[in-house]
Amino acid sequence: MTEITENTEAADSGQARTYVLQMPAGMALRNENDRGHWGTLSRKTKALRRTAYWQTKAAKIPAMQKASVVGVYEPPTPHPRRDPANWYPSFKAVVDGMIDAGMLPDDNSERLEGPDMRIGDVHPKGRLVLYVTDLSDTVAAPDDSNV
Repeated sequence: MTEITENTEAADSGQARTYVLQMPAGMALRNENDRGHWGTLSRKTKALRRTAYWQTKAAKIPAMQKASVVGVYEPPTPHPRRDPANWYPSFKAVVDGMIDAGMLPDDNSERLEGPDMRIGDVHPKGRLVLYVTDLSDTVAAPDDSNV
């Protein structure tokens, strides 16, 4: 189940709006330490990207000119030591799916801050949660005319 929420209090006060995208619990994730067959890794990446695309469309996350993304990996079991950067391939696939859905024109460094990765609380089956803050009104959009 996808849950998208919008920080309407921030929107009413003139602050940047934040949207929360919760990927389905139990999805097969990519990890920097994966050493599987390229076909298996590719299928995981495509599934994450495709799911993020459809969830972004269904949630009607608006188009933005600039955004910040903080990604939280909520592991299925407690562990005292985890490296959040190891989950970058999963976060990248999800962000790419959101870009495919039209959330941003591109995910280059002028348009996107992040994804900054964190480890969150334990969640049954594990999941990714992305916090997307619309920065379109806070910074002038880059000029893409000469790209």
